[in-house]
Amino acid sequence: MAKKDELRAEYVREDLGEGIRGKYYEQYQDGTNLILLDPDVAAAFPTSESVNQALRSLIEVARRSTGVRKPATRKKKSR
Repeated sequence: MAKKDELRAEYVREDLGEGIRGKYYEQYQDGTNLILLDPDVAAAFPTSESVNQALRSLIEVARRSTGVRKPATRKKKSR
């Protein structure tokens, strides 16, 4: 038996129920980013901690090899 499509052409607000104000506020404040890994990469880095550690190591190697440093602050020229 074929499954019936339950989506309607239109919805009214009452059909959707009540929203909860601030439900995802804390997650938003944490600044969570979702990144999807390809299966082969996910196999090598099974946790977010392992991904972050590998990326931090890569950033450090890149800084050392290119000599990139934090930008120096400029002093304003006196006129």
